[in-house]
Amino acid sequence: MQKGLSLTVAGVAVLSLMAASGCVTKKAWRQNVEATDTRVKGVETGLESQEKRTSDLARDTDTRITEVKGTAERAVEIGSQAMTRAESAEKAARGKILWTTTLSDDSVKFTFDGDKVPEAAQAILDELGNKVKSLDKTVYLEIEGHTDNIGSEAYNEHLAEMRAQAVRNYLAEKAGIPLHAMSVISYGESKPVAENKTSAGRAQNRRVVVRVLE
Repeated sequence: MQKGLSLTVAGVAVLSLMAASGCVTKKAWRQNVEATDTRVKGVETGLESQEKRTSDLARDTDTRITEVKGTAERAVEIGSQAMTRAESAEKAARGKILWTTTLSDDSVKFTFDGDKVPEAAQAILDELGNKVKSLDKTVYLEIEGHTDNIGSEAYNEHLAEMRAQAVRNYLAEKAGIPLHAMSVISYGESKPVAENKTSAGRAQNRRVVVRVLE
């Protein structure tokens, strides 16, 4: 009888230990799950914070780009306005244009790639020089060189300057107009007066313009 009681007690003890062990295991499992949930929530919170920082950075970058673009556009506008005012001031400073003489290739042929004053142009320049000398006041001559768009911009700018300089030298030597009373400016191909798509248009664009100003 006592032996059976002992076995019963032992069995209860084993069951108790198993139950206790099971409770400990479940408790540990719950703690582990809760800890995992906490870590996951922490990671999610970190990701949300990172996404917010990235979004804020992108928005701030877009704002700065917009500000820089606006500043650049404003600078271009200010520069354009300044150029317009400078051109107006230059026109006012140089005085009234008395008349303009144009030597263009559709009537006066410069040789290809040449900067010599053509014979056909010499008579026109002689007449211009005599008219200037007959004036009873001091005048100033602006001599502009222009080309068509055949060739590079740098080449055309140089060629236009050389042709305008040839006209200036001719007026100084043949008409006796002082060099300091004449200036030369090259526009190259930048100011066409006709389409460069046709030979006739290109001939009009290849020109030297002399402006006589008070």
